[in-house]
Amino acid sequence: MAKVELKGIAKVYEGNVRAVDNANIVVEDKEFVVFVGPSGCGKSTTLRMIAGLEDITEGELLIDGELMNDVPPKDRNIAMVFQNYALYPHMTVYDNMAFGLRIKKVEKTEIDRRVHEAARILDIEKFLDRKPKALSGGQRQRVAVGRAIVRNPKVFLFDEPLSNLDAKLRVQMRAELSSLHLRLDATMIYVTHDQVEAMTMASKIVVMKDGKVQQIGAPLHLYNHPVNKFVAGFIGSPPMNFLTVKVEEQGGAMSLNEGTFSLKPTAEHAAYLRKYIGKEVYFGIRPEDMIYSEKSSGDNIMSLKVTVIEPLGAETHLYLATANQSLVARTEPNHAFKVGDTAGFIPSMDKARYFDKETELSILAELDAKAL
Repeated sequence: MAKVELKGIAKVYEGNVRAVDNANIVVEDKEFVVFVGPSGCGKSTTLRMIAGLEDITEGELLIDGELMNDVPPKDRNIAMVFQNYALYPHMTVYDNMAFGLRIKKVEKTEIDRRVHEAARILDIEKFLDRKPKALSGGQRQRVAVGRAIVRNPKVFLFDEPLSNLDAKLRVQMRAELSSLHLRLDATMIYVTHDQVEAMTMASKIVVMKDGKVQQIGAPLHLYNHPVNKFVAGFIGSPPMNFLTVKVEEQGGAMSLNEGTFSLKPTAEHAAYLRKYIGKEVYFGIRPEDMIYSEKSSGDNIMSLKVTVIEPLGAETHLYLATANQSLVARTEPNHAFKVGDTAGFIPSMDKARYFDKETELSILAELDAKAL
């Protein structure tokens, strides 16, 4: 059992700088939870407070129901994998993995068993006699993970462990860490600024901004039901498009006027937009929900100018513009677009999101609550 609870956790630095503010997070036993957000949002500070490497200014940290605020890091039964691997350069892989166990005076035969078992799981048995300088970045990362595994901790903490790897190796290591989580059946907390890592690895995501938790939930729930404009724009790649539109009603029919085109919301969404008639709102639509049309005008057709084309093989990203705003569409690679073309796109209005212009909160929050 390894449940981690953060109750009103805060970290305040000199000058009343609140790096983390009133974080309430529950990591259930055996969950893989990812903290994600832009640089400086407080995610690594939160992880370091769980590890005991940062003092907690306010709130309570519980592991398995026990208060950990003043418990030294070595007594929390956690293991942390750092961004820079933190391996001893003068030691072999075997000695790096065994070092922590020797400090705890674990029996030699037990150390040997644990090191070889972890090396087998991570496929690094043939590197046990090498020193870190003789290993690639991916192999060093496996050693750092192996050093954590041999301790049999209650909780694994990962602080942006893949950020130093190249793109191809990051993809491979993502899959390996997800597989490792299933094999170890352990509680893992992982920090990253990469929302693709968060989406592909997490059983639950914690989105943070400016020291505050914005939303907590399963990856697809955050993707489909963001609580505010920040979460909507952060989760998803390419990010969600946002257009400023004016909510209008004429003859009982509601429309969203962008200036160069007009859209009709679904009847379900219109019910929540009614109180915004005569006001501007943010209309959000994901690039994959922009459907190409051979027509450039008509009902719900957005007439857009192609400004940049990014062919990616399996798909093409089109950067598009209205008279005043810009957006992106994901299209099939077989469309022969040219820069300067005018192209028609029909947004999937049932997938549209709407956000209050002032608060940036989701206008469909009540509807989204029903999806939980």
